[in-house]
Amino acid sequence: MTDRLYLRDADLRTFDATVVAVDDDRVELDRTAFYATSGGQPHDTGHLTWDTGAASVIDVRSDGTRVLHRLAGPVPPVGTTVSGEVEDERRRQLMRTHTAMHVLCGVIWREWHRPVTGGNMEPLQGRMDFELTELPDGFRERVEELCNVELASDRPIEVSFLAREDAVLDGDLIRTKVNLIPESVTEIRVVDIVGLDRQADGGTHVSSTGQVGRIEVVRTESKGRGFKRVRIRIHDA
Repeated sequence: MTDRLYLRDADLRTFDATVVAVDDDRVELDRTAFYATSGGQPHDTGHLTWDTGAASVIDVRSDGTRVLHRLAGPVPPVGTTVSGEVEDERRRQLMRTHTAMHVLCGVIWREWHRPVTGGNMEPLQGRMDFELTELPDGFRERVEELCNVELASDRPIEVSFLAREDAVLDGDLIRTKVNLIPESVTEIRVVDIVGLDRQADGGTHVSSTGQVGRIEVVRTESKGRGFKRVRIRIHDA
């Protein structure tokens, strides 16, 4: 099992770890600050260094409870102590984007009481799908305005952990479908944009909405009967 350090400290960029397994150009570490692609958020990049070498981290994936780091360059053998460094600009952009997506979810839930059904992101842009049959006139402009009001209010963002049985009974988390999280996950991580949005989530976020910048709703799309897609872009404030 890899200890995923980013779950408790999204601002951590450097760390030391030990190589516990090697598979071709991929290494498993006993602990990592590199985010592994999941939940619509792509992986971090960066590099590993050790006494006799260095390599870039170009992909990070989960394999059950393991986190595998794909390297471009030499691969350190099992037992090697390595120092890792996460690329700050990419991580920071993804944190801003992920928080913006939660703000979008919170606004649409509050105003129209419609849940999100899926989403995906890249640095400073993303899309989310919602259970919306029709979009009212001025929907894009209204959503953009409301989202940016929430960013300007600089709401704090808190991370906590709940026992799985408690999370299942938590009414605020029902729309995040805790029951779809694998049974092996006994502790549910909760990201709370205080007063707006509270979800079970394993991604990285900024510590307040004011750090996101400004949201532009680029366009809306129909994705079939009863489903609409909202595409956003993040700009500096």
